[in-house]
Amino acid sequence: MGNVTHTVVEEFVIQGLSQIWEVQLFLCALLLLFYIIILPSNILIIVTIWNSPHLQSPMFFFLANLALLDICYSCVTPPKLMFNAFSGYRTISYVSCITQLFFIHFLGGAEMFLLFAMAIDRYIAICHPLRYGTVVTRVVCWALVVSAWTGGFIHSILQVSLIILLPFCGPNELDNFFCDINQIIRLACTNTYALQYFMFVNSGLVITACFILLLLSYSALLMKIRMGSGPGKSKASSTCITHIIITCIMFVPAIYLYCQPFVDFSFDKVVGLFHTMVFPLTNPMIYTLRNKEIKVAIWKLLKKYAI
Repeated sequence: MGNVTHTVVEEFVIQGLSQIWEVQLFLCALLLLFYIIILPSNILIIVTIWNSPHLQSPMFFFLANLALLDICYSCVTPPKLMFNAFSGYRTISYVSCITQLFFIHFLGGAEMFLLFAMAIDRYIAICHPLRYGTVVTRVVCWALVVSAWTGGFIHSILQVSLIILLPFCGPNELDNFFCDINQIIRLACTNTYALQYFMFVNSGLVITACFILLLLSYSALLMKIRMGSGPGKSKASSTCITHIIITCIMFVPAIYLYCQPFVDFSFDKVVGLFHTMVFPLTNPMIYTLRNKEIKVAIWKLLKKYAI
């Protein structure tokens, strides 16, 4: 990629969701409404799990951490998007763009690895129920969560460390509403084919492989549940189905975005919007609607503080 590492471009121009300012303003107002829902919903899940003695199992511990990741993830791109839309600005500084890139992939990677931790938890709970309490201890839970955050950090830092070496000396317009890694690479004043291929492997193929592994593992668990018997069969099946829904909602848009690094499609913004805004909202909605214990605990907590 050459020996030149000096960055001439000091800011990027983000085209936003639409070229029509009124349309973009309307969409951002809609996003603000979603944003107002996302934060309280995830905070309510964390507070409920923290304050409910009967929600101290590893599954709810991971769910609280998932909600925390959703809160952090939803604070990366939406604030800048809404600020630009309401203020009329369409720029983001080079440093802010790189920072945004880092946290998008850091938190997204951590969430991906956390879903793996939740799959491991369900496997032990269903396949080895008698050993579950001694194997999945609080220490093990914390180790899995720390590993998820560490994995996300390594995944992100690998990409960012390569991007900051690129020289940017010409075009600086991004046809998106956030700093898309594939578009930024193509703006560099050097041949980036090898780097684009690396990003494709590091993001696209890894995400696809993880998605397939998770689907296969949950499908195997559902088959084992169906073949078994017991009072907890329906609950275990419902939990696995919930995890499959969350897995699909997270991975399918990510696969679409990062498995086509060399071209852009008009549908990319819609998928990116879903991935950055709608997905963090789905976790609290799906889990609270499908989990009776959380719904009861939330209702008790709201009644307690309402009085």
